[in-house]
Amino acid sequence: MPKTKIRLLSWNVNGIRAVYKKGFVDWLLKESPDILCLQETKAHPDQLTDVLLNINGYKSYFSSSIVKKGYSGVAIYTKQEPVKVEHGFGIPKFDDEGRIIIADYKSFVLINIYYPNGKASEERLQYKMDFYDAFLDYANDLKSKGKKLVICGDVNTAHKEIDLARPKENSKTSGFLPIEREWMDKFFSQGYLDSFRMFNVEREQYTWWDMVTRARERNVGWRIDYFFISANLKKNIKDAFIQPDVVGSDHCPIGIDLEI
Repeated sequence: MPKTKIRLLSWNVNGIRAVYKKGFVDWLLKESPDILCLQETKAHPDQLTDVLLNINGYKSYFSSSIVKKGYSGVAIYTKQEPVKVEHGFGIPKFDDEGRIIIADYKSFVLINIYYPNGKASEERLQYKMDFYDAFLDYANDLKSKGKKLVICGDVNTAHKEIDLARPKENSKTSGFLPIEREWMDKFFSQGYLDSFRMFNVEREQYTWWDMVTRARERNVGWRIDYFFISANLKKNIKDAFIQPDVVGSDHCPIGIDLEI
C-alpha cells in the first residue's frame, strides 16, 4: 500500500484567546497541518467561541485545568478523527492541571503535553520531576505493547548546551538544571529520539524567548519545545523543523513530517 505523508505541528500559544486575536485561525488554515497540538491554551472550551472550537476541516479536543482558571491547558486540532482520545495518565494530581491529551491514530499514538515549569519553588520542581517520571512510565507501558509514539509539547527543559543561548548563566536555573538534563538523558536512553536533532545540528535554533528582555530580537533563546518519537518510528520520519518566523507567542511552532 502507498504510504501517506502527514504533517504535525506543535505550538505553545501562551493563551489561545490571545493568539486568536493575532491571526491564529488564518495561520492554521494557511499552514494546513494534518494535526496541530497546542500547549498553554489557558482556557476551558466553555470560554471559547465557535470560531475556535470548530475550525473548518478540523476536529478539536481540549484538556483544561480544573485546579485554576486561565492556567495550563492543551488542545489538538486534527483533520482525521482519532480512534480514541484520553486526558491524562490516570494520576489525578497530574491530570487535574489539564496538561495532557493522548490521541490514538492506530498507526501511532500522539501524546501532547504541557510539561510543568519548575522555576516557582522547590515544590514545583519536585512536581515537575515526578510528572516526568509518571510520563515516562506511561510512555514505556505503551511502547511495551508495541505502540509507536509521537510525543510533543513544551518540555520546559533544554537538553544540552547547544539548546540555549546562555548555558553557563542558566546552569542553576530550572529548565537547565543537572537533574532535569539527566532525566532527558535517561528518557533518550530508553528508546526515544529528539526528532529535530535527527535533521539539524546547528546552533542558535530556539523555540522560546523571554518577552520581558525582548530576547527574540537578539535570538537569545531556549529550545524547550520538542517532537520526540519512539525509535520504532525512526524510518517513518522524513523531516523535523522549527518555525521561528511565526509570531504571536513567546514560543514558536515546531513540526515534523511522517510517512505512515
